[in-house]
Amino acid sequence: MNYAAANRIDPAFRADVLAGFRMARRAIPARWFYDRAGSELFERITQLPEYYPTQVETALLERVAPEVAEVVGPGRAVVEFGSGSSIKTPHLLEAVAPAAYVPIDISGEFLRESAAALASDFPKLSILPVEADFMHPIEAPPEIASLPKLGFFPGSTIGNMVARTAVNLLRAMVETLGVGSMLLIGMDRIKDVDVLIRAYDDEEGVTAAFNLNLLHRINRELDADIPVDAFRHRAIWNDRYARIEMHLEAIRDVAFTIEGERFTMAAGETIHTENSHKYGPRDARLLLRAGAWTPIAEWTDDEDRFALILAEAQPPGTAP
Repeated sequence: MNYAAANRIDPAFRADVLAGFRMARRAIPARWFYDRAGSELFERITQLPEYYPTQVETALLERVAPEVAEVVGPGRAVVEFGSGSSIKTPHLLEAVAPAAYVPIDISGEFLRESAAALASDFPKLSILPVEADFMHPIEAPPEIASLPKLGFFPGSTIGNMVARTAVNLLRAMVETLGVGSMLLIGMDRIKDVDVLIRAYDDEEGVTAAFNLNLLHRINRELDADIPVDAFRHRAIWNDRYARIEMHLEAIRDVAFTIEGERFTMAAGETIHTENSHKYGPRDARLLLRAGAWTPIAEWTDDEDRFALILAEAQPPGTAP
């Protein structure tokens, strides 16, 4: 690997991958799916007939956006965490008449292209993209420092995190947005297992390609020689934790190196790459309260498959 290429590697990516492969139960955080290729594959996933979350949430947001606007009022800065292609965002922006829009995403090139596309649809709106890992508090652009803020976290991305990490993220969002801000968040409901499995293991194999792309990224960026064809995508429902798990399973004994460090995996061993937790109504509200957000309104589709919850970061109170 040449020096210039090495300098472009995200040190957090390197650290997470090496730490993940050194563990007895190998695991890599899902945020590293989203290089350019991963981001594009995920956008294809959202358009698949099996992947109900995007379809249901988009239709729900389109229907309830005027009600959301009544509660939040005009003139807020909308801050979207993990904006991706921002395909749901226009429904919200059209309804709430924001003073500014701040999309935040870890995939910088994809972020800038999406922001530019959105700017053509909202030419009078100030759009201020921020390339960052939203898992930590972020310093908002100075242009919105004095504005009231509405966080937007669609897609049930909160479900990718275990409860402890989800609570830490919600608290980081309070630090980013400030007390008195609001947050509109999407949360997927618990439902029939067959529906869930199909959503994360589609017939066309796009989700499999998305999962396997993580290995291609490791090979490309970390001077690794993982034989990608030795792994297959698996989606599993874990009822104990109410979540879909995505794994990469070795289909044969395999050995490889990552930055010169040797690893082996036996056939049947897996790399745990993603969780997607599903929430009942009380679970969702409890999670928000633990993260310092007070739910103030909630909407679901007619079949109660998906929920949009509006919450407020209220000043800390004292126990009764």
